[in-house]
Amino acid sequence: MSDDIEAKYLTPTAMLDSDHAAVRGFAARAVGGSTEPVEQAVKLYYAVRDDIWYDPYSPFYLPEHYRASRVLEMGRGYCVQKAAVLAAVARAVAIPSRLSFATVKNHLATRQLLEYLDSDVFVYHGVVEMHLEGRWVKSTPAFNRELCNRHGVAPLEFDGRHDSVFQAYNEKHEKFMEYLAFHGHYADVPLDDILRAWRETYGAERVDGWIATFEATGSVRPRKFETEDLVHD
Repeated sequence: MSDDIEAKYLTPTAMLDSDHAAVRGFAARAVGGSTEPVEQAVKLYYAVRDDIWYDPYSPFYLPEHYRASRVLEMGRGYCVQKAAVLAAVARAVAIPSRLSFATVKNHLATRQLLEYLDSDVFVYHGVVEMHLEGRWVKSTPAFNRELCNRHGVAPLEFDGRHDSVFQAYNEKHEKFMEYLAFHGHYADVPLDDILRAWRETYGAERVDGWIATFEATGSVRPRKFETEDLVHD
């Protein structure tokens, strides 16, 4: 492993606070007695995938909303927030990690979420890349098992050696996820880029309205995603 990889992708950041006690504790509990990096990565992936519930209505506009220790405390987050946790806990056990992003078209969503976004395009969907056995391996911890079961989609598995990204079809062979664009990889959450892309895609007025609602209500969840009406193409 090069010194550049170690310096850039093992170092704690403002949002990937891998040196925080809560992050280190979560990582230690997840890996248990394992000392082999691939096995550790797999255990961390499943812990983040299923212990932190997917919530697309989480506050999203401040750096603290992505801080791994805070997301762990909340117990829920949307895909980028969950990716931040996985990247942080990987660094906590000395596995180099980085974030990568894609714009995806979601063909399987809830009626309420599509109305909320006024779109079925999700920009800057978050993926984690871990450096294992000399190469970068992608993993996608966004959707917890319970949510996948409700949507009729097999939960994404991860073996630490093969990329784990969203499948194109669900279990009924209906379109599930389509990748439209890729946005590179980063050592930390590129919040300014994410917010800029959201405003361009969903409209500045809409995004600023979401922010105003959170500012007025605190972190109160505006909706409960796990009980919303499913929509199939």
